[in-house]
Amino acid sequence: MRSRMAREHDVAVIGGGLVGSAIAYGLARLGRRVCLYDEGDIAYRASRGNFGLVWVQGKGQGLAPYGGWTQRSVRRYPEFAALLREDTGIDVALEQPGGFHLCLSEAELAHRVDQLTRLVAQPGFERYAFDVLDRAALGERLPGLGPQVVGATYCRLDGHLNPLRLFRALHAAFLKRGGIYRPNAKVEAITSEGDAFALRTATGRVEAGQVVLTSGLGNATLAPQIGLRATVRPQRGMIVVLERVRRFLEYPLATLRQTDEGTVLIGDSQEEVGFDDTLATAVLATLASRAVQVFPFLRDARVNRAWAALRVMSPDGFPIYEQSAGAPGAFVATCHSGVTLAAAHALELAPRIAAGELGADLSPFLSERLNVQKAA
Repeated sequence: MRSRMAREHDVAVIGGGLVGSAIAYGLARLGRRVCLYDEGDIAYRASRGNFGLVWVQGKGQGLAPYGGWTQRSVRRYPEFAALLREDTGIDVALEQPGGFHLCLSEAELAHRVDQLTRLVAQPGFERYAFDVLDRAALGERLPGLGPQVVGATYCRLDGHLNPLRLFRALHAAFLKRGGIYRPNAKVEAITSEGDAFALRTATGRVEAGQVVLTSGLGNATLAPQIGLRATVRPQRGMIVVLERVRRFLEYPLATLRQTDEGTVLIGDSQEEVGFDDTLATAVLATLASRAVQVFPFLRDARVNRAWAALRVMSPDGFPIYEQSAGAPGAFVATCHSGVTLAAAHALELAPRIAAGELGADLSPFLSERLNVQKAA
């Protein structure tokens, strides 16, 4: 770890979205002098498109340690939410009643069960139980289902929260812990200079003992400047928000949930369209159609708004956590599950960054796994 000399900051966290805010908060809780540099709302901010799920079910196929990392975060979420509330008074509306993945045909249900069975059977996977419910059993928990719903899988670890409150709480808690927030301060270049890092920003030059890249799609440009690799691409997702309706849904679904405020969110589209973050009416129609098949009464609910945002995806879809070998003290952290992993980022990853060592258990998330020639 680089020495903590008289720098402007002990740590500069570059990227003020959910990933950067969680890590910055975690570092500030440890007494580090942290500055959070944020490009602002002109950025392709993935956080604005978050669905708000705190989700385990189905994650980790092809990289078993990701299943365990996700579970670690979800299990620490009650503690994490309590810390945020203690620091800020903000209730992030965390609920963890378990969650359902609904299926609209017997073939779809059989495929889903096969997927989860193979997932938890992977060598080294931290196994969890999941239930398979037929239509009759499902109807007892989710009244009002449409006739096309044949069954579902259920995992008791799943839940959801209010992502806007989470984002607000992270920033407020970070500031309360002594953090410095620099909005509209895009970092344009980074260099390693002796025992520190020099950052050229839109507001001037600064130095920090450590630097953490959490700028989402921007990591692809910044990472190589300090000997890191962040091969990421945009993936468009869309969300439809319906008006407030009576409370009817006590559990989150993988593609539909009712917020603590009564609105209904519909989502989970995935499109490879580059940096196009405009709305596509055909996709919105598909999302709405499936939602009405699940709960027919939603046909009469008004649409309040809809928007698109760009996820940050690595080639295999899993996070990248890494410290630069050539410039120790420089880290990159990128993932597409900023809400689910926020607790792990604040309470698990941040202390490791502060200590200057990520640990062997996070080695599966190094970028070298993406080196096809080495893997071959």
